[in-house]
Amino acid sequence: MKVNKKTIINIVIMLLAYALVFVLINSGVLSRQYKSLIVPICVNIMLAVSLNLVTGFLGELSLGHAGFMSIGAYSSALLSIALSNTFPPVLAFFTALICGGISAAFFGFLIGVPVLRLRGDYLAIVTLAFGEIIKSIINYLKITGGSKGLSKIPLYSDYKNFTVVFVIMVITIVLISNLIDSRDGRAIKSIRDNDIAAESIGINISRYKVMAFVIAAGFAGIAGALYAHNVGIIKPGIFDYNKSIEILVFVVLGGMGNIPGSIISAIILTLLPEFLRGADNLRMLLYAIVLIVMMIFNNSKFKSGLSLNSTFRKLGREE
Repeated sequence: MKVNKKTIINIVIMLLAYALVFVLINSGVLSRQYKSLIVPICVNIMLAVSLNLVTGFLGELSLGHAGFMSIGAYSSALLSIALSNTFPPVLAFFTALICGGISAAFFGFLIGVPVLRLRGDYLAIVTLAFGEIIKSIINYLKITGGSKGLSKIPLYSDYKNFTVVFVIMVITIVLISNLIDSRDGRAIKSIRDNDIAAESIGINISRYKVMAFVIAAGFAGIAGALYAHNVGIIKPGIFDYNKSIEILVFVVLGGMGNIPGSIISAIILTLLPEFLRGADNLRMLLYAIVLIVMMIFNNSKFKSGLSLNSTFRKLGREE
């Protein structure tokens, strides 16, 4: 993994953020209500950054991210429940996390190979259908608890274990950021800018599309696993198309192809409903107004720092 000056600066900022949250938790400044939002913020950041890889950097509109999240959540939860009585908590938790990520990545590969042949609205519709199919299957299976949900999930990733969740979130951000800055990342961005030109210089478009889709699905599965072990009970309705749209909103408001923007957007939009809780009937109206204002003043231009021509020049020099 390439560690450059930009990466070091980002890690320092994350460490300062961790120190701030750690002090707020242990000093008693945060109420229980806001403590319960700490892990969901980290989960939403992971979801936003991973979806940005597909939607922002690859340029493909995916509306099934909640489906991969649900696969990771249920597979990890079922495994941790089975291992809770025989394995140490730490080992059971990390085994469940790995299982959740691999399961989601596997389904990402199965879906990505045929689906990524489509483009635009067709791809969005198919990925949306995939998310709904996964939700329906989970709702039907007895092993997942059906519509009643899966309960008695060990709380391995609640706010008391914030350090572990934060480290996993940082690893996700650093890995995806370094992927974007690598040669493979420049190839992915060149496909977004002009896939015909990218293919003409020898870039395997199908390979890079599937790779980005699988990586994004894997991290969404890990985020789902963290979510499941934070709330203790999960239901199929949590992972419907509204959740996929919510994740997409994080990416769009933060700026397509802008990882810091996705992080900031995920934090703001996770906290905003709680800030507006006292507004009662005006809550959703105010939420919509804030979204509109953020969209108006948001600079949604690509901030990847590489134009199409410079991307191809760098790819050519590395051939």
